[in-house]
Amino acid sequence: MTQARVIHPVIDLLRRPNGPRDRQLLFGDTVTVEDEQDGWSKITASKDGYQGWVAAEHLGLIEPQTHWIVAAATHAYERPDMKSRDRTSLSFGSKIRVLSEPDGFLETALGFIPAVHAMPASSRLTDPVAAAELFLGTPYLWGGNSRFGLDCSGLVQAALLACGIPCPGDSGDQERELGQLVPKSETEKRGDLLFWKGHVAWVAAENLLLHANASDMAVALEPMDQAIARIAAQGDGPVTAHKRL
Repeated sequence: MTQARVIHPVIDLLRRPNGPRDRQLLFGDTVTVEDEQDGWSKITASKDGYQGWVAAEHLGLIEPQTHWIVAAATHAYERPDMKSRDRTSLSFGSKIRVLSEPDGFLETALGFIPAVHAMPASSRLTDPVAAAELFLGTPYLWGGNSRFGLDCSGLVQAALLACGIPCPGDSGDQERELGQLVPKSETEKRGDLLFWKGHVAWVAAENLLLHANASDMAVALEPMDQAIARIAAQGDGPVTAHKRL
């Protein structure tokens, strides 16, 4: 077994070589390579223990990561100049190694990233709902984990990891492992999580949910009572758990 890191902006973590996507990994994520065959690597993701297969060409050597991206998304430019050509884009949560810091930019192997879009690797956010709100309008993508597309459990995981709170990748595991059940006598408050079979949503405010959902096909705000009625009407059942972190 060897350690490696993701060297592509976003990669699919597949159930098997050339199989369906289960989750995604971001630039700078570290993994343990368990096996290799025909250009594919079987890996375990360091951030959540998720296992699957990725294209071996998207992995590289481990190196110290000094910063991480805290903007919803950012560009890496050819020069420390916002008018220069952009080379690539990175999502919130990506990890980078900074080589120098010229004129409000961070020099990396990918190019120059605006310094206001990153924080030191040891820094964490404090409000997971505020972190999740950065993704408003992001298109829904089954198994997605980035600003370019994500699903309900990807939204929860991105927000919690940004705040230094361990979080599994799937909603079923999140329901089992995150927080404490809230008594039915208590009302929902910001930062709570509501779970259904196969779905999870943040409580953003009184009677307001924030979730990546297939109705909007995006990360959106939705009145809680409307969401509960809609999900039940479409045959996906009632709320299965109300959890507080």
